[in-house]
Amino acid sequence: MIGAAFIDVKGRLTLLTQAFKRLTSAAKCLLFHCSKDIHGGNLILERGPQFNHSLPAPMFSRNSVSIWSILKKCIGLELSKITMPIVLNEPLSFLQRISEYMEHTYLINKACSLSDSIERMQAVAAFAVSAVASQWDRTGKPFNPLLGETYELIREEQGFRLVSEQVSHHPPVSAFHAESLTGDFVFHGSIYPKLKFWGRAVEAEPKGTITLELLKHGEAYTWSNPFCCVHNIILGKLWIEQYGTVEIVNHSTGDKCVLNFKPCGMFGKELHKVEGYIQDKSKKKHAVIYGKWTECMWSVDPQAYEAHKKSEKKGDNKKHKNNDDADDMPDVQETVSVVPGSTLLWRIDSRPAHSAQMYNFTNFAMSLNELEPGKEAILAPTDCRFRPDIRAMENGNMDEASQEKERLEEKQRSARKERARNDEEWSTRWFQMGTNPHTGSQGWLYTGGYFNRNYQDLPNIY
Repeated sequence: MIGAAFIDVKGRLTLLTQAFKRLTSAAKCLLFHCSKDIHGGNLILERGPQFNHSLPAPMFSRNSVSIWSILKKCIGLELSKITMPIVLNEPLSFLQRISEYMEHTYLINKACSLSDSIERMQAVAAFAVSAVASQWDRTGKPFNPLLGETYELIREEQGFRLVSEQVSHHPPVSAFHAESLTGDFVFHGSIYPKLKFWGRAVEAEPKGTITLELLKHGEAYTWSNPFCCVHNIILGKLWIEQYGTVEIVNHSTGDKCVLNFKPCGMFGKELHKVEGYIQDKSKKKHAVIYGKWTECMWSVDPQAYEAHKKSEKKGDNKKHKNNDDADDMPDVQETVSVVPGSTLLWRIDSRPAHSAQMYNFTNFAMSLNELEPGKEAILAPTDCRFRPDIRAMENGNMDEASQEKERLEEKQRSARKERARNDEEWSTRWFQMGTNPHTGSQGWLYTGGYFNRNYQDLPNIY
C-alpha cells in the first residue's frame, strides 16, 4: 500500500511538473511579437527581444525659440550647410531615420513568398509606401551624420540586418545596405537629402535610388521616395505632406507600379492620399493601388476602381478658409473609402499613447538608439548610438547636447582641414562608388565585411 501510494504521488508530481512546463511555455508565448499575414489573416507568432517603448525624457518645448530669426536669411537656399539650433532636432541621426524603412520588413518577406509577379509588385509597392509612413507628424529634424558615422541594426525576429555609413559630408550622402538573414532579399541605396526653405515651409527632396532584390525570384525593383514638406515653420500648427510620383520598376519582368502621392490641394481633399496602378511590360493595367501613406494601402481591379470613383464624384462642395498667416492644415478624414472587392496590402501600426511627447516617434523609432546589454562591446566605435549629442538630447539635457553638437562639428571641420593640409582624400570603409547593374546609374554599393567585427583603424569621430 505504501509503495502504491508512493508511486501514485510520484506520478502526480510528474504530471504537475509537466503541467508547469506547459504553463511556462505558454507564458513565454506572451513575449512573442504578433503580426498578421496580410492576405490570409493568419496570426504569426515570432519570438523577439523586448525593446523600450519610451524615451528617457520627453521632448523639449520649441515655443521659446524664434525660428524666423534663424531662417529669414535662408529663403530659397539649401539648408544642409546651415547650422540649426538643436531644439529643432529629434534625438536620432539621419542614418537611424533611414533604418525606419525596415519597420515593415514582413512585406518584403511576403513578396518573396509569392509566385505571381503582379502580386509581388503589390507587396513591394505597399512596402515602398510603408517605408515613408513613419514621417507622419515627425516635424523634428534628424541630426546630420558626421563623415564616417555608421549605424547597424539587427532584428532577428524580423529576419534582417542593416548597416549604413555617411560616405560624404558635402554634399551629404548616406549609404545603406540591408539583407535577409535567410538569404531571401537585399535592400540597398544611397540618399542625398536636399532641404530648402520656402518662407512658410521646408521641403525635402530625397535624391537617390533605392533597390530591392528578391534573390529567390531573380528580380530587382528600383524607385525613389516622394518629396516631403513641413508646413508652418514660422507660424501655426506644423503639418506634413508628401507628394510626387514614385515609379517602381521590376527590371526582370518589365512590370511597373506608378504611385501618385497627392499634394494637399486647395480644399485639402487629397491630403495623405496615394493612388496608382500596376502594369505589365505591354502596359496592360492589372491592379489599382490606393489608400493613404498615413493609414493603409489597398489593391483592387482597375474597372471596379473606376466605377467607384465615378459614383464618388457627386457633390462635394467644401469651402476653403483663407488665412494669410498660416497654411491651414486641412481636416483629415481618418479612414480610406474602401472599394468593394479590395484586398488590404498594409495597415500602419498604432503609435504609443505618449508619442506626441516623444517627438511623435513610433515604437520602432523609440528603440533605435537603445544600447542593448552586451551590444556596446561589439558595435563599431563609429555607430551613432555613441554620439554624445544625440544621447544627451534623448536624456533631456539640452545644454549638454548643444555643446556636444558644436564640439563634434568643430572636430569634423578640424579633421577636414588637416586632411587638406596633408593632401589626403577621405576614404570610406564599408561602401564604394560603383554602377548599379539594374539602372546603370552611379551609386554607393556595400563592399562587405562589416559584420566580421574587425573595426581596427576606424576614425575617432566622437
